[in-house]
Amino acid sequence: MTGKIKRKNSSNNLAMKMAIALLLGLAAGLGCIVLRENLISNGNSSLWTSINNLLFQDISVEGATSAVGVFYILGQLFVNSLQLVIVPMVFTSIALAMCKISDTKKLGRISYKTILGFLSTSVFALALAGIIGFVVKNMGLFTANVSNVTAQAGVASSTNPLLIIVKAIPNNITAAFSTNGSILAVVFVAVVLGLCINSLGDKIKVLKTLLEEVNSIITVFLSFIITKFGPAAIFVLITRTFAIYGVDNLKPALVYVVTTVLALLVFLVFGYAIFIAVGARLNPMMFVKKIGKVALFGFSTSSSAATLPLNTKTTTEELGVSEDISSFVLPLGMTINMNGTAIMQVIAAIFIATSAGYEVTVGNIVVISLLALIASVGTPAAPGAGAVILFTVLTGMGYNNDAAILAYSLILAINRPIEMLVTSLNVVGDAATCVVVAKSEGMLDEKAYYSETFVDEEVA
Repeated sequence: MTGKIKRKNSSNNLAMKMAIALLLGLAAGLGCIVLRENLISNGNSSLWTSINNLLFQDISVEGATSAVGVFYILGQLFVNSLQLVIVPMVFTSIALAMCKISDTKKLGRISYKTILGFLSTSVFALALAGIIGFVVKNMGLFTANVSNVTAQAGVASSTNPLLIIVKAIPNNITAAFSTNGSILAVVFVAVVLGLCINSLGDKIKVLKTLLEEVNSIITVFLSFIITKFGPAAIFVLITRTFAIYGVDNLKPALVYVVTTVLALLVFLVFGYAIFIAVGARLNPMMFVKKIGKVALFGFSTSSSAATLPLNTKTTTEELGVSEDISSFVLPLGMTINMNGTAIMQVIAAIFIATSAGYEVTVGNIVVISLLALIASVGTPAAPGAGAVILFTVLTGMGYNNDAAILAYSLILAINRPIEMLVTSLNVVGDAATCVVVAKSEGMLDEKAYYSETFVDEEVA
């Protein structure tokens, strides 16, 4: 017997659990900060060291051989389990998308609209970052005493941003699939393979079936990981992040932190809502409501790659985007659409240049924005990658004196909380572009977009 049962969307329950986990994690993290400050001020720093070694210490760093790092281990297990299937998921989803779109003109339109959507949001994001950064700089607030700052991470080596174009086509296919940092190359191989299968038609059946089966396995695996362990992992990740960053780390560049967070929140809350309202002519409130858990998940994991499975599930099942569109736009967006990263890099570059004594003009900010746009395209979808790629922007602008290097080291030390919000902006931007492109192609189920419930068919 088949019956249709209406019930509250189960994803709302997942979103609620994630929100609760986020709040509990923030509370626990702030509690750890207060505890640490009290212990250190009372001369009990050794007790905090013991607590840190037991719960929060990164056991992969040199000198941490005796640490336990319970929260670090749990968080890394969750993130690694998600990143484990990033390359095969991107490869199979894009290849299958190319197979399904038999109309080459339609494929060209979708590609054009996707790139245009990414570029449009990026331009407005960079303009917002440039204006806010310039205003704050002119107010004399972007200054930091970097003379006593100790570098907490090695300075990245500089590379030409245009190298991302060369690396987009791999010269060794096994190398392209060996690391999550070569996603752009994986996208290229997947597109070529999908188009070739599309052209050959029924001659290629086994390989296409294999891709579909691998994609199905990945979907089941990721759904299980996110549903069963997502909320608990969010609590662990958030708690540890705030527990290891104390007041002393935030004080030297509080203005940078506040400015960047303000710019990111403005664009996250208003920028994409306007983009949906204008670009798709839809009520943006439904988008904001449903995409919230994706933003929370991105904030917690600080990885666009780790958030891709949930973003795909939410975009197709709740926002009504056709799988043909989402399987192409979202993996591509994870690779090249980095609005949040670009905003952070622009403001960080202005902050570092000002702190290091360089003159920053409107023309300089325009060039910084262009470099940030190019560099962000090549940013791996992994935690902390944006701050490392920032060095490319600084070198391109010639901001490389000792004071600039010290200020850059300060950014590396304090940027983790900002990177979390950056990821939220990146993943929400991918979903927004996905909705706009789907609507323009008539491949958006508006009934699903506006619906807050779904219908399950259960066979008894």
